[in-house]
Amino acid sequence: MSAQQDRFVHDRLPPKSQWPQLLYDGPELQFPAQLNLAKELLDKAPAKGFGARPMLRSAQLTLTYAQARERVDGICRVLVEDLGLVPGNRVLLRGGNSIGLALAWLAVVKAGMIAVATMPLLRARELGDIIDKARPTVALCDAKLLEELELARKDRPVLAAVVPFNGPDEPGSLDMLAGRKQGAFTACPTAADDIAMLAFTSGTTGKPKAAVHTHRDVLASSETWPRHILRATPEDIVVGSPPLAFTFGLGGLLIFPMWAGASVYFHDAPYTPETAVRMIGQTGATICYTAPTFYRQMAPFARDLGVGRLRICVSAGEGLPDATRQLWKQASGIEMLDGIGATEMFHIFISSAGNEVRPGAIGRVVPGYRAKVVDDDGREVPRGTIGKLAVIGPTGCKYLDDPRQANYVKDGWNFPGDAFLQDEDGYFFYQARADDMIITSGYNVGGPDVEDALLRHPAIAECGVIGKPDEERGMIVKAFCVLKPGHTGDAVMVKILQDHVKASIAPFKYPREIEFVASLPRTETGKLQRFKLRQL
Repeated sequence: MSAQQDRFVHDRLPPKSQWPQLLYDGPELQFPAQLNLAKELLDKAPAKGFGARPMLRSAQLTLTYAQARERVDGICRVLVEDLGLVPGNRVLLRGGNSIGLALAWLAVVKAGMIAVATMPLLRARELGDIIDKARPTVALCDAKLLEELELARKDRPVLAAVVPFNGPDEPGSLDMLAGRKQGAFTACPTAADDIAMLAFTSGTTGKPKAAVHTHRDVLASSETWPRHILRATPEDIVVGSPPLAFTFGLGGLLIFPMWAGASVYFHDAPYTPETAVRMIGQTGATICYTAPTFYRQMAPFARDLGVGRLRICVSAGEGLPDATRQLWKQASGIEMLDGIGATEMFHIFISSAGNEVRPGAIGRVVPGYRAKVVDDDGREVPRGTIGKLAVIGPTGCKYLDDPRQANYVKDGWNFPGDAFLQDEDGYFFYQARADDMIITSGYNVGGPDVEDALLRHPAIAECGVIGKPDEERGMIVKAFCVLKPGHTGDAVMVKILQDHVKASIAPFKYPREIEFVASLPRTETGKLQRFKLRQL
């Protein structure tokens, strides 16, 4: 039976006819009816032998699993005893990656409330949209990021209280309030299908949506890709750049390390390619998560400084060009672990590691999931044919009160909106976002394919490729390129790059237009926003 007294989210789920089919294949995916995510990962850590092991690290502090539990229990008591929250209330979380944010997230979930984590760079207008959608009554906010949140709540009385953390110990701060609480807090007896979190999409396609995930969803995700592909150990130290407000970051930098009994190091200094590589060496990090663009920028520093004990490098968040994979491998000696997931599915569902990596492929379907490539009518297409990706597994899309649910889930299958082809051996090759596929003179061209070719030219720092409407060809391939210092964006460079692409891939894929820009529009998680390029 549900323990969540506030039914706001439950009451705004899609009609059951639009729900995804959920599969729980295998003994590790069988869960009891009563389940609390934080209890499973944190409270049971001592019984798994993790209690005295480090869990959260920073330059100033290291907490074991047992110490983290004590701090989480104090925050739980603040939420219930001081703020009067009940299970099912939404709590907005705002902050950069830090021990404080990780503890706050776990406390919200342990107390049976619903975590609504937000990207730290969001401005007042964007935060206001999230408040309007999720209706949180309390926010826990990093003291350095209060200004925009206070602006957002001015005309939104639903957000009744904002409690700062990671600031000075002063009356009213979460650190001070929680520090006064004594004794263990019993985890809320949530049902497995009670809501643990709302994950707002990162906005590559415009207006964000709120994906709903239950306690069972997050634990099921921990039993798939982490168990079968990542295979972290308690000795691992995990670092990375994705925000905890992004499911790629939440899984990689909190949930999955806890599932394995590993620890996470949160970097306090600005996260630049050079500081990231230096931090990897200094902390003894063994697993790193970041986006392809960042690995590309890290490569020169990895080559010069080394990568210490690093053994696994996970790339996700956007398509991984093979040129970037090879550049990183040459610099670090490590074969990158690629994967594709979705906020709507919580995390990665197609991936391969180690000697199972195939050049140009993201990988094969992760155990626990099923995937196929289909045509517009949902029929599976022959291997080697481009079509739309469809996925089912132990997680699936449920949007909060959003008509776009019907576009994502069809006949129980999730359609993440990606164009793929699958080879005879079951490897999936990413082509483009389905709405980014360029059809020019009858040819299908995937923007990432052209981007990969351009990135192999030594003058290119970054690039983005879109289809531009054209009367004669329907569309033409257009590239937006950021040049490395010392190169000039003129007609001569356009011709050089066009010839380079023609020599690298099928000539019909070359960009007929190239525009040189100072930077590319990206989300806070590093994803290229092609819809903004199309607006240009």
